Parts: sequence; structure tokens; C-alpha cells
Amino acid sequence: MASTSSLALSQALLARAISHHGSDQRVSLVPSSLSSRCASSRRRNAASMTKLRSLPLPRPLLVRAAAVETLETSTDSSIVDKSVNSIRFLAIDAVEKAKSGHPGLPMGCAPMAHILYDEVMRYNPKNPYWFNRDRFVLSAGHGCMLLYALLHLAGYDSVLEEDLKGFRQWGSKTPGHPENFETPGIEVTTGPLGQGIANAVGLALAEKHLAARFNKPDAEVVDHYTYVILGDGCQMEGISNEAASLAGHWGLGKLIAFYDDNHISIDGDTEIAFTENVDKRFEALGWHVIWVKNGNTGYDEIRAAIKEAKTVTDKPTLIKVTTTIGYGSPNKANSYSVHGAALGEKEVEATRNNLGWPYEPFQVPDDVKSHWSRHTPEGKALESDWNASFAAYEKKYPEEAAELKSIITGELPAGWEKALPTYTPESPGDATRNLSQQCLNAIAKVVPGFLGGSADLASSNMTLLKASGDFQKATPEERNLRFGVREHGMGAICNGIALHSPGLIPYCATFFVFTDYMRGAMRISALSEAGVIYVMTHDSIGLGEDGPTHQPIEHIASFRAMPNTLMFRPADGNETAGAYKIAVTKRKTPSILALSRQKLPQLPGTSIEGVEKGGYTISDNSSGNKPDVILIGTGSELEIAAQAGEVLRKEGKTVRVVSFVCWELFDEQTDEYKESVLPSDVSARVSIEAASTFGWGKIVGGKGKSIGINSFGASAPAPLLYKEFGITVEAVVDAAKSFF
Repeated sequence: MASTSSLALSQALLARAISHHGSDQRVSLVPSSLSSRCASSRRRNAASMTKLRSLPLPRPLLVRAAAVETLETSTDSSIVDKSVNSIRFLAIDAVEKAKSGHPGLPMGCAPMAHILYDEVMRYNPKNPYWFNRDRFVLSAGHGCMLLYALLHLAGYDSVLEEDLKGFRQWGSKTPGHPENFETPGIEVTTGPLGQGIANAVGLALAEKHLAARFNKPDAEVVDHYTYVILGDGCQMEGISNEAASLAGHWGLGKLIAFYDDNHISIDGDTEIAFTENVDKRFEALGWHVIWVKNGNTGYDEIRAAIKEAKTVTDKPTLIKVTTTIGYGSPNKANSYSVHGAALGEKEVEATRNNLGWPYEPFQVPDDVKSHWSRHTPEGKALESDWNASFAAYEKKYPEEAAELKSIITGELPAGWEKALPTYTPESPGDATRNLSQQCLNAIAKVVPGFLGGSADLASSNMTLLKASGDFQKATPEERNLRFGVREHGMGAICNGIALHSPGLIPYCATFFVFTDYMRGAMRISALSEAGVIYVMTHDSIGLGEDGPTHQPIEHIASFRAMPNTLMFRPADGNETAGAYKIAVTKRKTPSILALSRQKLPQLPGTSIEGVEKGGYTISDNSSGNKPDVILIGTGSELEIAAQAGEVLRKEGKTVRVVSFVCWELFDEQTDEYKESVLPSDVSARVSIEAASTFGWGKIVGGKGKSIGINSFGASAPAPLLYKEFGITVEAVVDAAKSFF
């Protein structure tokens, strides 16, 4: 009963989907051997189907199906069927062995994925990092066995049979969601839904930008597509709409997204929570939209859709592919139960019988292996041809080739850091956001892969590159990115840019408090080793009158707790330049710069070199590494610590003032260096930071004192706020005197 009932429901759902498009074309959701067994069940379930059809429907769509036109292919249809089923059963077997995973998506998406990897995409399995390869992103990362199966069939050394058998196990190359740092051939880390489609927008942006900058009428050295598969969950997440909106605005014509339209999410049919007209939404966002009605067996429909998508060069394309989740499973297809759990031994056997698959677990038929084996020599030839083209390009356009090579390899120009500005105590004081802008513009002059922008706050974050225009649909060669008010999408797009090529160094900006809107993307930056630079201004109550909605309190502490993240809070110009020097060179670690709105002095003792240590002494009148007290500050409060030190010295005390600009870098230093800054036998330590005191106990020790703010801020001028919250020289002096 379960089998035939679910299939009746499956057919009713597809009938409903087709009716939305005004078509009466009939499409088989299941193999004929199975559908013939469903007739009696369909009669028994007539009442439930009638109820289903009575559900309120969205208004009819005007999106057409793909024209019946095929890509040029000589592939025998029988080998395609066999190849598609190989993908399905590699996923089924791996999930079954692990007793964990998501088999439904690979079973439903196998046809479109096969056509992409076997017939369309250009790549070299033996060099997953070849620059001009097509990129593929599985935004619905839970279905990662689809991707692992494809990499295995295509001949990637990173996914051997033993890796498939180790799916989701300790130390395997096949973790539970795709991880670019773990498995060569994976472009970006996906799992949190919606991140992947936004990453794909970043990858496509990078291609369009580099092509506009470096291609010549007689030499096209940048020419590749970005493909992505996303599901209903990705569509529901707001980040996907942010990113898709920008993709349409920018006209990313080499971005082709496949929407796995299977009407199922974890809680059941999407009818319970997701009934919008996705096609019309994407059309409104500036995308070309195609509907493939039969994603289960309609190979020619899929091929025709891809061919049509490639003819549309002025906008991205969404190919909506109607599929059956868990296709081929007699009792679980088209149900939430196949989404996130193994089929179970009996259902695996039933699925093998249903799809006519006589092979043992993890066995790939010899003719399928032979068919896919051509990708190794073909990929080698593709890369070899490109290398020859680039060599000719290099001879004819040596300056452009040198810049592009820097971006491809990640090798920074020699001496680039000498362009960073330096300051003396006599230099005019300024807000660190303004000093940041000086650094950004200096870096852009000497680092060819440096580009970025703000979430509609460029004039406040001070992030415009003065020598560049705006990256727009008609001017993709420019380096100022206008993200609009889309913080989450902005962060994820920058992850895609950073992971496109080692020498692309994106930065993005907003008010520090609005990292709350983009934290998901920032965490993925850290996890996927994407060296994005986050330029976060208005870093404390020092922003003043905008009040507690805009005043970050807990944010610094939260990012210090995030692995593989550098949290900088520079105090002046030299420290800002030092932070950028590190951020540019750390290509596998994102950096966050918390910058002030208010003007700050250029302090004696600060240095670019000091920032590299994370924490360092800026002034000290003690000897023998035994000061009476150590005062520690960051950002705008380092000035307060320095002033308090002068007061105490006038009273005869020996005082060391320490800048703790980046805790993470200090943690990397030797024990000897740490002891030279914070001697273990000096317990008289006072920290001051206009933020949460959470975590400072690690620095000041059990007997030390931390001055900070452990409540929300308030709306008032900044000087009054500092006084009312006790972020003052007097507070530091009083805390220090409590030790004497």
C-alpha cells in the first residue's frame, strides 16, 4: 500500500505542477515496470487525489518548457540510463553503509547531474584546480553523495571507491556535506541552505570580471561557466533571493542554475509552507527561466534547456527541473522519508529490483567505467590547449598576463606591502574607517586581484576604490562592488569570489553590528578557508547617537570564539595598515577589521610589525620584565590605557601598556614571546574595551580586572556614553590602584 499510495501522490503532484503551466503533457514519474503496478492503488486513492487537487493553486505560470532540441551527443541512450543508475546506486549504497545521509536528492537529480558532468562541463579530473575549468556548486549540500559519485565516475583521485565506502566517517574524503578544503573537486563548502547559490554568484562574478579585464579580441583566456543545483530549501532561504537579485542585476550570463523542483522538504510536501511562483520571481529578478517537465527521464529536455541557456548571454538562467525525490524507490519515492535517512535494507533491495540493477553495492558496470574514462585524456587535452593559448597570450600581452598569473597563482607582487601608508604621532588623528580607506586604495594600486564593496554604506564605511568605477552589467571590468542592503548575500558572494582563484582578494563592508545579518556566511568563510576581508565600521558605543540598535557589544567576543578567524581592532593608522598587511597575506583565513567612526590619535609605539604579533608593548617604564601593572587595550580604548599609564607613572608606578589588536595572532606566538609581553608573575593586569568583557579573563588572569560594557548601549553623544559606561582613564587608574 505504501508503495502505490506514494506513487499515486507523486503523479498527482506532477499533474498539479503541469497544470500550473497550462499543459496537459503527461510525464512518467516512475519506471513502467513500477507504474503498471500502481493502477489499482490509484483507484484506491482517488479520494485522496481529489482532495489534493482541491488545494489552492498559485496563479498559472507563463514560463515555457524547453524546446525539444538536443545538444550534439552521440551517447547511446542505454549507457546514459546505466550511468544515471550508477550515480543513484553509489549514493544509495554509501548512505546505506553509513546508516546516515540523504539519498533522495541524488536519486532524483542523477539525470541532470550526469548530463552536466558527462556531456557539458569542461574540467580536468587530474588537476581539479585548472583555472579555466567550469565550476559546479551543489547548493543543496545535503545531497553530497551525488557530487561524490560524479567525481568518482569522472576519475578524480580524491574520491576512490574506498572513499565512497567511508562516507561520513572519521578521516574520509567524503564528509556529510561538501567541503572544499577536504575533497579536491569540490569548489565551495555547502550545507547551510542558500549559501551555495550565493557562492555560485560570486564564482560567476569572478569569471565575468576577469574576462572583461583580460580577454582580447584575438585571445579569450577566461571563458568558463558556473553551474549550480539548488532545491526548495535553498529557495526558501532569504540569502538565495539576495544573491539571485544581484546576479540578475549584474547580468551574469554564464551562471546556469538548476532548480530541483521536487515539492518535498523535511516536513513533507512544500504545499504546507512554500507556494510562491518561483518562476515569476526569478523572471522579476532578471533571470531567463526554462522549465524541464520531466527531470526523471527527459534527457533531451535537459540537454535542450542547457543549450538554450547558453544562448542567453545577458542574464543568468534558472532551469526548473521537475523531479521525483528518491526516484525508483517503490515505497519511499516522493516522500520526506527518503530525504534524510537511509532507505533500509529491504527498500534498497526493492529499488534494485525496480530499476533492474543486478550489481553489487558500490559496483560500477565496466561499460560505464569505460564510458567515463574518456574524461581523463579529454581533460588533460583541454588544459593543455588552454596552456598553449595562455603562452601565446603571455607573449603578446605580457603585462596583462603577469597580472592574471598573479590572480591564478595567488602570488602577490614583490614588495606590495611597501605601498601601505605609515604614520607618526605627529600625523593628524583620524577615524580608523578613514585610515582603512587609505589602505584599501593603496592596496588596490599594487594587488591586481583586490576588489570589493559595501552593503549600501560605501560613503560611511569608506570603502570606495577611487581609481575604479563600479562593477555593473556593462562595466564588469571595474572593481567597486555595489551589494545594496544585502549583507548575508554579500558575504556569501565574496566567499565565492575568494574561492574562484587564490589571487582574488575580496573585501566587503557594513556596520559591525550588522554582522548579525551575515554571520552564516562569515562562519562559512572560516570553515571553507576563504580569505575574505570584512571591513566593519562603527565598532562600539563610540558611534554615538544611533543608539543600541547600532552599537555592537557582544560581537567582538563572538568572533574571537569563531575558529580560523582573525578579529582585528586597530587603534590608529599603523595598526590599521598592519591589520591589512596580515589580512591580504592570510588567504585561507578570513579577517575582520572593527573600525571606529570617531577620530583617534596616532599613538606613540604602535607599528605594523607589532600587529603581526597580535599583542605587543607600546610603552613601558619598567625593568626586568616586572612592571607594577600591565594595562591592556584595543582600538579606541588603547588611547585610554596609554593615558592612564601616564597618570600612574607620574605617581611613581612602573606601567606597561599593551595593545591587544588581535588575540588570535598572539596565540600563535612562542611561549617566550608571550612571557615577554604578559609575564606570568605579574598578576596586576587591567583590560579596557568598549564591548563585552566576555573572554578577557583569559588575558588578565584570575586576579586581573576587565573594564567593558556588559549591557546594551544607549543613544547619546559618544563622549557622554564613554563617561556614563565607565570607559574612562579614571576607571583604569582606579582599577590599577586596587592592586597597590
